[in-house]
Amino acid sequence: MNNIQDILDNIPIRHNFVSYFISLGIFIGFLLSVVILWKTPKKNNAFRIYGWLLVIQSIIATDVFLCYTGLIKYVLHFNDSTEPLVLLLAPLIYLFVYTLLKRRPITFKKHWIHFTPSFLYFLSQIQYYTKPVSVKINAYLGAFYPNAQKASVIENADYSYLFIKDSFRWLIIISFTIYSIMSIILILKNLYASNKKNAGNVSLSTYYFSRNTIIGFLITFALLFVIYLNFENDGGDHYIFIFNTIIVCILSFVLLSESRFFLTSWVADKYETSKSKNNVVSIEEIEAYIKTNEYYLINSVSLKSLAKELNTHPNYISKTINSSRHQNFNDFINQYRIEVSKKRLLDKAYKHLTIEAIGNSVGFKSKATFYNAFKKHVAISPSAFIKQQKQHS
Repeated sequence: MNNIQDILDNIPIRHNFVSYFISLGIFIGFLLSVVILWKTPKKNNAFRIYGWLLVIQSIIATDVFLCYTGLIKYVLHFNDSTEPLVLLLAPLIYLFVYTLLKRRPITFKKHWIHFTPSFLYFLSQIQYYTKPVSVKINAYLGAFYPNAQKASVIENADYSYLFIKDSFRWLIIISFTIYSIMSIILILKNLYASNKKNAGNVSLSTYYFSRNTIIGFLITFALLFVIYLNFENDGGDHYIFIFNTIIVCILSFVLLSESRFFLTSWVADKYETSKSKNNVVSIEEIEAYIKTNEYYLINSVSLKSLAKELNTHPNYISKTINSSRHQNFNDFINQYRIEVSKKRLLDKAYKHLTIEAIGNSVGFKSKATFYNAFKKHVAISPSAFIKQQKQHS
């Protein structure tokens, strides 16, 4: 025991910018995961998966933080305990993108195969988890302080679990490779399908969010390669989680920028808000009114004017559209305008009008606004759309 205590006493505690930065990522990661899991409706399967992904990332980051700073010496039984969770990262990112694009729920019964590698790895390491603390000390020292004095262990101890443990990095690389390819194929298929159907069913904002998620995924993948080539053991893991903190901070910015906290209507006076308290409308009522009255063709349409027509508060309209269609008000209205404009661009009755004039006829105030909205929802310009349709006809 004295041997173990002496070794533990010699493990330095390291606090610097890296440790503080990683701890910031851990705090924000846990905070975001709580907010996402608490506020996301149960039917929104995609972002609940994202919430759990953040929980797992934050737990793994905590393990890396403890190892990097040396604080792991106070909780040595947890050393390398998060390795099975690492094998869940790539599958969860893929399942998040899959659910976001396909709008299909994830159930363990149908998708259990994605969790199998993590579970099997956990079973293979039970022998390590039950080893005495001396083995955990030596595993930690071997990764971070290879020249340090090792703890005494029982002779002829069984280390057969090392056969899998030594291949752990390869398992991560294989997992990230497979799911990176699957995710890219999924996004490309959905983008192709949306183009073929003239973006009738797939929101481009959803595509962009998915695409950006995969970009972060691929950068992490590349970073893993660089780290694994330059560090033999876990000594370079903190670089990965410096990047993780950056990603979490970017996600926080995105979520905050989309928050209704910054909307002027959020600070409406108490009387104005309470006056329409009971006049909550459903997404079906909003869509029925817009379609029946072709409300989207009015170029002066606004959240406030639509709320007035429906006798409710703008907050309710905005929240209903956002939670039901995962779009802001402008994108929601523009999707109707774009559908009409696609028909008019190909309709001989509107052949005498310029593209800008057709944009104006469906409610857009300027050529630039029309072109930007068209490219966002259809992924190509109006002129390219006309050319494409003529080639297919």
